[in-house]
Amino acid sequence: MFDKSYHIHFIGIGGIGMSSIAEILISLGYAVTGSDLKSNEHTERLKKLGGEIYIGHSRENIQDANVVVISSAVPSSNIEIEEALQRGIPVIPRAEMLAELMRLKYGVAIAGAHGKTTTTSLVSEILIENKADPTIIIGGKLKKIRTNARLGSGSFLVAEADESDGSFLKMTPSIAIVTNIDKEHLDFYNSIEEIKKNFLEFINKIPFYGLSIICLDNEYIQDIIPDIKKRYVTYGIQKQADYRAEDIFFEGLKSRFKVEYNNKILGEVTLNLPGIHNVSNALAATALGLELGISFKTIQNALEKISGVQRRMEIKGRFKDMILMDDYGHHPTEIQTTLKTLRQIFPEKKVSVIFQPHRYSRTKALFDEFSRSFYECDELIIMPVYPAGENKIEGISNKTLSVEIKKHGHKNVKPYDNIEEVIDKLEYLREKDSILLTLGAGNIYRIGEQFLREKMND
Repeated sequence: MFDKSYHIHFIGIGGIGMSSIAEILISLGYAVTGSDLKSNEHTERLKKLGGEIYIGHSRENIQDANVVVISSAVPSSNIEIEEALQRGIPVIPRAEMLAELMRLKYGVAIAGAHGKTTTTSLVSEILIENKADPTIIIGGKLKKIRTNARLGSGSFLVAEADESDGSFLKMTPSIAIVTNIDKEHLDFYNSIEEIKKNFLEFINKIPFYGLSIICLDNEYIQDIIPDIKKRYVTYGIQKQADYRAEDIFFEGLKSRFKVEYNNKILGEVTLNLPGIHNVSNALAATALGLELGISFKTIQNALEKISGVQRRMEIKGRFKDMILMDDYGHHPTEIQTTLKTLRQIFPEKKVSVIFQPHRYSRTKALFDEFSRSFYECDELIIMPVYPAGENKIEGISNKTLSVEIKKHGHKNVKPYDNIEEVIDKLEYLREKDSILLTLGAGNIYRIGEQFLREKMND
C-alpha cells in the first residue's frame, strides 16, 4: 500500500460504505479528512478516532490531499471533485480504495443484489468465533462490534463488493461469495444481461488459487455458470448444490436446518435469524468456513449466537400488543421476502408497513414490480421518495405509486407526506395486536425512533 504520509480525502464520508473504509485507514495510521452535507453518527465516530470532518462541500476542504475517494452517490459536478481534478489529484471510487486495502490481507468479498450485509456479518462472526481476528468492512452496523468497521490483526479482510456502479470489478479478492443476481441498479446498467456479464467478470477475476461460492437457487447465477473459468462451489436448497440446506424449520425468530455436503449430513445449524433468505445466507457463510478448514462445531456455535446487523428485521421496541420493527429492504425482491418472513413468524398479527421508496430512478425502473410487492401486508403507508441525491422524475411519487398498488389489488394503501401524520397513525396502531414495519434504505427508521421517544413514556 502507499506511504503512511499520504493524506486521503473522502467526499461523502458519512455514508455507511465510505465511513467504514475511512475508519480502517485511520486505524492504520493514515491522515484522513472528509466532507459531507450533514453530520451523523458515522462522522462523529470518525472525529473521535482522529479524522478531520467538514460539514458542507468546499474547494478548501481538499487542502493537501494526495488522493480523493468518492462514492457513487457523489455527482461529478461536486466542487471538491472539480478542485481535485484541476489540481491533478487522483479521484478514485471507494471500491478502488477498498481493493488497495484488500491487497494487504487475504480478501473475502461478498457480492450480490441482496443479502450482502447479512452474509458479510455471518462470515465475520464465524471468523471471530474461530479466533481469526478478521478486518471487517460492512454495509451496516454489526451488533457484535457495534460499528461498521473493525481492524483486526488476522490475515482475513471481509468486505462487501458493491455492484451498483460496476466498480466492484476493481476488487481482486481471494474468495468471493455471490448470493444472487437481480434486476437492480438499472440507473447504471442497461439490462439484466449487462448485470450478469459484470458478475461473471467479477467471478472470473478470482485468482487461480482462489474460490467462488455461488448460490445455485438463483436463476441468473444458473445462466452464467457455463462461462465460469475459475474454481467454484455451489450452495442452496437445489438437489445439485454442493452445499445443501435441508430439513429447514422455523421457530419464532430462529431457523434450523441440516447441512449436507457430498451426500453426507454434517449436522444441524440453529440460526439466530429468521427466514429462508437468512438460511441461504448462513449456508453461504458455512460453505466458506468449511472451505477454509474451520470446524463445523465452530460454525454451529457462531451461527447459534449470531447478533446480526442493525436495520435487518430489527425489533426497535415492543409495547402492549404492538411490535415496532425496521428493515433496510428497498427492492421488490427484498420487500416480498421480508413480508413473507414476518407472516411466517407472526401469523396471527396484523402487519402494517410504512414504506419509503429509495431513489427516483429505482422507483421508475421497478415501478411495476413495486406495485405487486406488498400483498402480504394488511395496511400500507407510502412516504415521499428518498432522493439520495437524485433529481425528481415526473410521474414518480408516493402518490402515483399508491395508485398503481391499488390498481394491482391492494385494498389498503395510502400516501402520507409528513411524519406528524404518520405518528398520529402509529398512535392508533398502538392499541392493536400488530407488527409495524418501517421499510426502506433512506431515513424512514427515524419515524419509529421518533414515535418511541414521544409515546413510550406517555
